[in-house]
Amino acid sequence: MTSNEAPAPKAAATSNPVFRRALIWGAIATAVIAVVGGAIGYAVAGSNGLFSALAGAALAFVFMGLTAGTILLANRWTGDQLFAPIFFAVVLGGWLLKLVLFIIVLIVLRGAPWIQPQVFFFAVVASVVTSLAIDAIAMIRTRAPYVDVALPTEVAEDTAPGEKPTAD
Repeated sequence: MTSNEAPAPKAAATSNPVFRRALIWGAIATAVIAVVGGAIGYAVAGSNGLFSALAGAALAFVFMGLTAGTILLANRWTGDQLFAPIFFAVVLGGWLLKLVLFIIVLIVLRGAPWIQPQVFFFAVVASVVTSLAIDAIAMIRTRAPYVDVALPTEVAEDTAPGEKPTAD
C-alpha cells in the first residue's frame, strides 16, 4: 500500500481572502477614524481628547483584528479530519480571550487621567460600526465557492452513463 505519488497540497480555505480583505480595509478605516476622531477629540477636549480618540480607534481595531486573525489561524487546519473541533476551539478561545481582555482594558482605562470618556466612547462606537460595515461589504463582494471539489481536467471518452465505450 505504498504510493509513489506526493500527497496533494492542502487547499487554502475559501474564506481566507474575505478575512484578509476585512483586515486590510479595517486598518485603513481605523487610520481614518483615528485621524478624524483625533482632530475632533483635540478640538473638543484638547490633548486628552486626541489620546482618547486614538485609544478608542486602536482598541476597536485590535479586537476586530483578533477575530479575523483567529479565523485565519484556525483555517490552517482546513482539510484535516479534526478541522471542525480545532476551528471552533481556536475561534471560541479567541472570543473568550477578547472578552477577558476587553474587560481588563476598560478597568485599566477607567481611571486613566488622560481618557476623556465621551470622545473615547464615540471613537469606539464609530470604529465598531465601521468594522461591521466593512465585514459585511467584504462578505457580500467576495465570490467564494460553496464546495471545494477538484473536477477532473480530462475525460477519457465521451460516453453516456451505462453505455460501453466503442472501439473505433
